[in-house]
Parts: sequence; structure tokens; C-alpha cells
Amino acid sequence: MSLTCGIVGLPNVGKSTLFNALTASAAAAAANYPFCTIEPNVGRVAVPDERLDKLAKIATSAKIIPTFIEFVDIAGIVRGASKGEGLGNQFLANIREVDAIIHVVRCFDGGDITHVEGSVDPLRDIETIDTELMLADLDSLEKRYDNLAKKAKQGEKEAKDLLAVADPILAALRAGNPGRSVVLTREQKPLVRGLQLMTTKPVLYVCNVEEGDADKGNALSAKVAERAKAEGAGSVVISAKIESEISVMESLTDKMEFLQTMGLSEPGLNRVIRAAYQLLGLITYFTIGPKEARAWTITNGTKAPGAAGVIHTDFEKGFICAETIAYADYIAGNGESGAKESGKMRLEGKEYTVHDGDVVHFRFNV
Repeated sequence: MSLTCGIVGLPNVGKSTLFNALTASAAAAAANYPFCTIEPNVGRVAVPDERLDKLAKIATSAKIIPTFIEFVDIAGIVRGASKGEGLGNQFLANIREVDAIIHVVRCFDGGDITHVEGSVDPLRDIETIDTELMLADLDSLEKRYDNLAKKAKQGEKEAKDLLAVADPILAALRAGNPGRSVVLTREQKPLVRGLQLMTTKPVLYVCNVEEGDADKGNALSAKVAERAKAEGAGSVVISAKIESEISVMESLTDKMEFLQTMGLSEPGLNRVIRAAYQLLGLITYFTIGPKEARAWTITNGTKAPGAAGVIHTDFEKGFICAETIAYADYIAGNGESGAKESGKMRLEGKEYTVHDGDVVHFRFNV
């Protein structure tokens, strides 16, 4: 499955610097002025997972294929964007297409980077972005509501179901709360995607701090973390400057040595990606063999046939069973043969829920 995260925030908070680091490119101009990103930039990034490397080494796989995540760098949003200020609705429309929002917040004082509001206040900045997204969602939903209500009154089931979702979200938006504050049932969650609202998407706050605070954060990032926890969002502390510097280092040894001097054990971008996965309830399973070792992304709770369908629809249609080995058992047995000998390989049927780290071989017939 494809996962896309939109990077949003006020101008000059480090969005494009983060994007450049994520994609190890300079595709997005990280200049010290608003709206330096004129078109949304899209970068496809491999999801770091040391388990895949370990499995590939045991199986002597000729090729390693990680799972990927896409990041979209969207131009800085300012007050009045929902009414066309700045670059306006053109960029709000880009946010509607993503699966999750990565909201970059400036959590450092000083420096020569101009803040668009004239001072540093991450909670105020969050409110500014949230307000613009809520106003845009409110306008969008109100324009669609009468037509939706008319169809529901005429007995259209899809319209009735959608209206049951739209009503509480509209009430929340009118009360000044984001759409994600509304508690939806498991059955309603897929319906909300059809409304293409921005504030119903899960949010990960990325607190951009100075280099010296990259390991533990600071008082400003602590405020953001507290807010994130209160609203059920995620938060991660990184230094976009550090990430930018290590992204251009070719040697892994150089990268790790540099990170160690900063008191860090891994790039902050790894934490961003993991947090995004957790936020969306995603897990990874593996297919391992001599030709290739490959990671696959699925939603937590996916049954075996659905997981097989991520590889190919024929796998799901003709599903017979899944030969499954837990990651730890594969490692302990030093591969498939060892796991079989110790009785750790299982034949799972259609009702099996695939777990994070499972090594799976699907049997199917079409």
C-alpha cells in the first residue's frame, strides 16, 4: 500500500529543509523567505528497517526491496490562506490528497531565520494552521451539505451513511474543533475519506529545535508534546539542520560518528517515519528468498488474504494459506529451514491476522 504524508507549517519553520533531508536532495528550495516552494515537491523515501537487512543476510537474498513512504512538501500556510491569502487554496487542495499531515513547528529562538509572525510561539503557530484548515474544511463541507442531505432524504443509502458522518464533523468544525476530534466507528472511518477533509487526517507534530536540543528537546517542544498527547496526535523532536547535514554525507560511518558527537543514536528522520507508521496504525511483514528480501506495508489487523492482496490481487482471490514464521523465530532458526525444524513455521488460514515482522509465503491458486 502507498502511504503519503504532507509536510505543512508556517513559512520559515524548516519544512523544506526537512523535506530535503528526507529525500537527500535539494529539490525544495530552503530559502529564507515565504513561499519559496512554488509547486508541491514529492519525495519517495525508503522506510528504514534493520530487520529486513538481517533477514536478507540470513537468506543471502540477491536484492533488498524496502517499503516506501512518500512525502509532499507543501508551501507555507499563512493567516487567511483559507480565504486565498498567500498562495491560498491551491496548496490547501494538495493537503486533501495525503494520508497524514506532518506539521513542522519551529521550537527554537534566535538565529537569522525570520519568523513570519515576528516571534516564536509553537502553540500559536499550531493554532494558526489548524484554524486555516478548519475554515477551509467548514467551507467545503457546507457547500456539499445541502446536496448530500437531499440525496439522503430521497433514500440513497450511501448519502445517508455519509450524512451520518458529516453531521458530527460539521458540528465540530462550527464549534472550532478539527474533524479528527469526532469519534467515528470502524465502519465510518472509510466513509470520511470520501469527504476529502484535511482536519480529519491524523497529525504528527515535528518540533524543529536547535542542534543542542536534538536529543531531548526543550521547553517549547515539551509544550507541543503535551498538546499532541491531549489531542491524540504524535510528536517527534528533530533538528532539521542536523538532518540536512547528515543527508549529504556518503559514508554511514561518518553519519554515525557525527550523530554520536551530537548525543544521538540514529537520524531523527527514522523517528519521523516510525511515528508516522504508528500514527496510521501500519505494520510491516516480509517475503524472504534467495532472489529478493522485501518489506510490505499493511494496516494493523489485516487478515492473511488482505495482506496477500498487497502483493497481487490474484494472491487474495486464490488464497489457500500462509506459511508464516515470526521474525524472532526466523532469526533464532537462522532461516526458514531452521525455523521449520524447530516447529516454528505455521500454516495459517483466512482468519489469521498478520503480525508485525511476520515472514510469510502465500500459497494461492487462480
